[in-house]
Amino acid sequence: MSAVMDKIVTQPVEPASESPPAAGEKKALAPEMRRRIAVGAEPTRSGARKAAQRQFLLAVLAPVIGVAVLVLLWQLVAMGNSGFPTPFATLQEAINVFSDPFYQKGPNDQGIGWNLWSSLKRVGMGFGLAAAVGIPLGFMIGRFRFLSAMFGPIISLLKPVSPLAWLPIGLLVFKAANPAAIWAIFICSIWPMIINTAVGVQRVPQDYLNVARVLNLSEWKILTKILFPSVLPYMLTGVRLAIGTAWLVIVAAEMLTGGVGIGFWVWDEWNNLNVPHIIIAIVVIGMVGLLLEQALVALAKAFTYEDVRS
Repeated sequence: MSAVMDKIVTQPVEPASESPPAAGEKKALAPEMRRRIAVGAEPTRSGARKAAQRQFLLAVLAPVIGVAVLVLLWQLVAMGNSGFPTPFATLQEAINVFSDPFYQKGPNDQGIGWNLWSSLKRVGMGFGLAAAVGIPLGFMIGRFRFLSAMFGPIISLLKPVSPLAWLPIGLLVFKAANPAAIWAIFICSIWPMIINTAVGVQRVPQDYLNVARVLNLSEWKILTKILFPSVLPYMLTGVRLAIGTAWLVIVAAEMLTGGVGIGFWVWDEWNNLNVPHIIIAIVVIGMVGLLLEQALVALAKAFTYEDVRS
């Protein structure tokens, strides 16, 4: 009896297997499988539609809602203050201003187009001089430790100085408002270029410089073949920061120096108590600053090396 029980216990039990479907059953299952695949693909299409809707909300609808909220707050402020223009009144004034932006009725009575052009010329001159001096100086400071130790305290001391504090120095030295404004732009735009370029040079891997030393490359070869491609993203970041600073400085400098310029136009309209024109100038200043920054962002993307993955 025990031998029989041992045989029963030790005998392996085979799992139950279903018989394979016949040919007719396979044909009947084919539409069911297609239906299941279609049901599984439907959530994928639904998820793609939801992603597109979210992208639309973020790219289009959200900025529109933000502008609408700003206009609503503006209207509420105008309703509580009779001296503050409403958005509709400002829009009407903007149409009048931009209908003839380049009129000239005297040296100090010109359209907003001429004032904006004068400011951009001053920014271009001051910014260009700052780039011509700041970028090479940043390369030298980052490349040589002695220069870094020598200029480091000077940069740390002068960088936090307010832009308008430099304007009296320019008026004293140049005896004229236009070069004084260009001087203020130059001295305030140069620091981001120097600092970012120097940091970029200092972060170049030492292995690159060791290989250059082994190959006995000249300093010019090191600069053009190793340092410049590696430092370019840092340098362009400094240029972006500098152009924003330059555009901020020119508006404040022109308010004090007078003449033709968008800053002087704002101050002149304030003296005339023309608040809608002041708001129009604020919007124009913001849009021009945004366009300048976006142009430099596009330039930085064009010259920045990125990994391309298939």
